[in-house]
Amino acid sequence: MTYSNPSDHSEVYIALGANLGDREHTLMTAIELLDRHPAITVLRVSSMYETDPFGYVDQPAFLNMALAASTSLEPEALLQVLMETEKELGRVRDVHWGPRTLDLDFILLNNQLFTWNSETLILPHPRMHERLFVLTPLSDIIPAGPLHEFVQDAMDKLEGKEGVRHWRTINWHSGSEHSAN
Repeated sequence: MTYSNPSDHSEVYIALGANLGDREHTLMTAIELLDRHPAITVLRVSSMYETDPFGYVDQPAFLNMALAASTSLEPEALLQVLMETEKELGRVRDVHWGPRTLDLDFILLNNQLFTWNSETLILPHPRMHERLFVLTPLSDIIPAGPLHEFVQDAMDKLEGKEGVRHWRTINWHSGSEHSAN
């Protein structure tokens, strides 16, 4: 479901990760698929970072990034789009924190610590402040202000920064043909 008024768009932040197959291609394909959705426009994309596995560590390194998008979708509907995109790109949920072709996590809504709590979605993501592989790319795309300060402060408190390595810079230019009307 979308908001009824076209001006009712939210800015959302999504963390992306992949450690199976052609990681870079999968992440870029996911971004393109999201940007092609009629109710989503990708605004900004972080650099890619190679990161050590978290939780279940007996697996290949991940590539992680984050994106900011504008959407008219309600949070639960956006979550459904993310899950469908994961599935379309081969995601299988076998091992908690295990290897995956793609992981898309809805992290934040409206460039603030706006809260949303339902059976299937909690915003902001309840463990984002514990994960450098989320915070580092997020810091690339969040505008200056209280939320950026929150992200920087959380990053300063975490150890293991050597586990997050810059992989490559992404120059995103939206290919969307979404109408402004």
